[in-house]
Amino acid sequence: MPQAVLVTIRYGPYESCGVVDYRTHRLKGLQAILESDGHRWIQEQSLDWNSVNLIVKGESVFKCKLTDLEFGGDGKLDHLCKDALKAVKHAY
Repeated sequence: MPQAVLVTIRYGPYESCGVVDYRTHRLKGLQAILESDGHRWIQEQSLDWNSVNLIVKGESVFKCKLTDLEFGGDGKLDHLCKDALKAVKHAY
């Protein structure tokens, strides 16, 4: 069985209620699904507008729009979180 890896979650700012800022509420499901599979993660702010980029061992393995992720939750029902987990598993 492959070992758990460290995943860097790079995320950019997005607009909500007329305010542009870095927010992590939409990353909760992604973080939860990575943890449930035994992976560790760190967050890194990026200048890329409304984006999420997962980095494993220095290489980008998954990208999506931050606002396409579901708000809060555990990530089990979010198809993008499932796709991200598959990409992380295939990275090693």
